[in-house]
Amino acid sequence: MLVTNGSSFGTGIMFRKFRPYAGNGLALSDGSFHRRQRKLMLPAFDRNHLRRYAELWVRATTALTASWRPGEVRRIDADMQALAMTNVGEALFGTELGEAAISEARRSIPLVIRLGMYRVLSPGFAEKLPLPFNRRFDEATTRMKAVVHELMAGRDADTDHGDLLSTLLLAKDAETGERMTREQVHDEVMTLLTAGTETTALILAWACHELGRNPDVADRMRAEVDRVLDGRPVTFDDLPALVYTGQVVSEVLRLYALWILMRRTEQEIDLGPVRLRPGDEVMFSPLALHTDPRYWDHPDVFDPDRWATDRVRSLPPGVFIPFGNGIRQCIGHLFARAEVVIGLATIFARWRLEPAGPVRVRYTTIAYPRGLPMTVRPRD
Repeated sequence: MLVTNGSSFGTGIMFRKFRPYAGNGLALSDGSFHRRQRKLMLPAFDRNHLRRYAELWVRATTALTASWRPGEVRRIDADMQALAMTNVGEALFGTELGEAAISEARRSIPLVIRLGMYRVLSPGFAEKLPLPFNRRFDEATTRMKAVVHELMAGRDADTDHGDLLSTLLLAKDAETGERMTREQVHDEVMTLLTAGTETTALILAWACHELGRNPDVADRMRAEVDRVLDGRPVTFDDLPALVYTGQVVSEVLRLYALWILMRRTEQEIDLGPVRLRPGDEVMFSPLALHTDPRYWDHPDVFDPDRWATDRVRSLPPGVFIPFGNGIRQCIGHLFARAEVVIGLATIFARWRLEPAGPVRVRYTTIAYPRGLPMTVRPRD
């Protein structure tokens, strides 16, 4: 469904219901248009761009943790949400020209994500009712659209400002030489803001949670950071050497995966023993794959060391899909993973995090922490 016959499936109903509000961005589009957009956007996520974004992430994470006070109890879920928004916002819009857009994104995108889920899960007629969540959702999307279009209008289409928005505005189709319309750039910006902040904030928050619950793992990761960095800030080029930190991230991605995703058949096709007709909706669960005991020893245990074993190295393709797979794999998966490793290396080089109370969780398509109190203490 994802790889071999990936072109026979489009986005599922959950994505399509979101399209009228978030636009026809990469995560929501289908067919030849999706393939074209993916080619246009790929250069924005190459190593040179990631190296530039990494400098922003280090600065933002350092600024956040510099505001912490020893012994203070922080809501780490809120801190990581704010950090992820800053990281993606500055990568998209720059740190000077895009200040207004970043400020509006901090205000509106969390509402778009949270209230948009109500839209997706509600019956069609509910979105037309004069309900408070409908009004707030519409206001947030309208504000965000206005500020992105205002920012684009003030830019020379042929000038590279060194941010993701410039890359999107300058991208040209290799065959036709055409660029994206401003409306399409807006749609891709909305996709990157919603998908980029949600995923990364969750990975960072749950990683802090697990490292707080497993201080021996945190100590090993901190020792690796000390050895590799020797007191200097982390860079993108340090990532290959932060092997154990990468294993921690992989284990968090395994345990805190999406419960459910959907695809829709575009043509008649056999999926195993089942004949699917065009328009059939198919659900699958990354979390079920990530915790299947046929492939994972003690699947409910947080164990970063499993990623150094021959058993994991020999897993069949498709057993670990935190960012999907095939033609619809998240285009920003390297962006997100690098951002998390850099964030953890920066945080734990200076601080220890200890659980400070019960963790409240909200369950939708994934587990969201709604209150992740942790005490921040200077490292020993």
